[in-house]
Amino acid sequence: MPKKTDSLAILFVDIAKSSQIYETLGNKKAQSLISTCLALLSGVTVQHNGAVIKTIGDELMCTFPNANDAVNAAIAMNQTLDQMPVNDKSQTYHLNIYVGLQYGQVIKDGNDVFGDAVNVASRMVKLAKQRQILTTEETAMKLNSELKSCTKCFDKVVIKGKKGKVYIYECVWEEDDITIMVDSPMDTINVQAHLELKFQDNLIQVDPSQPTVSIGRQSHNELVVQGENVSRSHAQVEYRRGKFFVIDKSTNGTYIFVEGKKALHLKREEAPLDNKGIIGVGKKVNSRSPEAIHFCIKH
Repeated sequence: MPKKTDSLAILFVDIAKSSQIYETLGNKKAQSLISTCLALLSGVTVQHNGAVIKTIGDELMCTFPNANDAVNAAIAMNQTLDQMPVNDKSQTYHLNIYVGLQYGQVIKDGNDVFGDAVNVASRMVKLAKQRQILTTEETAMKLNSELKSCTKCFDKVVIKGKKGKVYIYECVWEEDDITIMVDSPMDTINVQAHLELKFQDNLIQVDPSQPTVSIGRQSHNELVVQGENVSRSHAQVEYRRGKFFVIDKSTNGTYIFVEGKKALHLKREEAPLDNKGIIGVGKKVNSRSPEAIHFCIKH
């Protein structure tokens, strides 16, 4: 039979840190947990007009008729896993996923698909961090206006088979009330400034090479802060065109204290950071508080 071609959105979803889950829980319990997770993800795929092509270990490959359905499914997948019951209070076994997708022409061969879109989607999932949904500029431009407003360009990479560098876009599904404009590629940004975040014994630098640092209670965050007032994905500090911003995504809000200025309390909002000060995650802090995150912008 001749092979058919079609335009589809290809989505790969991979369970994060599966080898660690096996090591911690043992083969039997881990396999049961991962099988439950894959079944939930498969159900979400079908609910959003998609089809599961195959399971590859702890990864699913799915197809969707368009990019909008694929992104909505990816968001729903993350939300569904957030609703899974967690027996361990420290949330050691809370499952997260990596998601990569691409819309384009594919070759259908029986129940399988091949082609450039498959290769690119596979590369996207390998680049994704936990809870992150990645795609290319080409696919992001095919999204409806609502989903497009929640995408941002944050990197560019070389992909085998593609000429030049490909701009990578993130679908920011946890920033409920924040609109981020899709604009300039990374090489147009002023690279002179960087910001240092210091929390207890941790020191992280925010700059064009690491333009986003997430803060929260769960282990997928770059800066993990424990506390009853801290959300799983509480906030993030972001670098944009030479400036730094705090973006709150939490229930209890984020506090910013800068010497000589009025303290800010953000709830589902963002604010620029200036000079140096401290950040309180979910509650007010002072410079001596062990829960305080100290920041300093350096030029």
